[in-house]
Amino acid sequence: MKFNRLAGVAMVAPVVNYRWPSIPKSLMKNDYRREVLKWSFWIAKYFPGLLHWWVTQNMFPTTSMLEKTPANYFNDQDIEVLKHTKGFPMLSKERLREHGVFETLRSDFLVAFADWDFDPADLPDPFPSAREKSPSSVHIWQGYEDKVIPFQLQRCLCHKLAWIKYHEVSKGGHLIVHYEGVCDAILKSLLLGEDLPMYKPKAVVTEP
Repeated sequence: MKFNRLAGVAMVAPVVNYRWPSIPKSLMKNDYRREVLKWSFWIAKYFPGLLHWWVTQNMFPTTSMLEKTPANYFNDQDIEVLKHTKGFPMLSKERLREHGVFETLRSDFLVAFADWDFDPADLPDPFPSAREKSPSSVHIWQGYEDKVIPFQLQRCLCHKLAWIKYHEVSKGGHLIVHYEGVCDAILKSLLLGEDLPMYKPKAVVTEP
């Protein structure tokens, strides 16, 4: 990618890979998502046919996990968003029956959670010349109540990469880009440098 053609970039709830060396083990110790991803990755890599059959079969009374138990993946605001959509895009059983859709999602999943040849925490600022105009040209937006991507992991990475501007939606889940006003805030922050106090990370209270 030629970064000199870009003025900046904003990522909304981007993937965090548990295999990155920069992620402290203390943040992963009690995170059930780590084991779920580990086994899901193994099945997707070595038994794609079995995985495709399971997520599309009609022999057992099951549907896509996202459709069957949305509360396991989405917070209350996310579920309200889903009420106004015709099924979750690309993840309904009907869409997964399409081989092209299934393979696209599978390949993306394998790339996202495989062993990377680098640690993102070691990346240099891709827009060093832009610092004269703006403190940061790379932005990450994260929901505090995101059940798919833990905010703790996102905060950890952004802390190590000081050139990233981190924003957090206090009552936001994984679908924050669909919330009223959030998309406008993302564009204004990226293009105009306007940041609302309501999207600053809130302090995490820990018990002694």
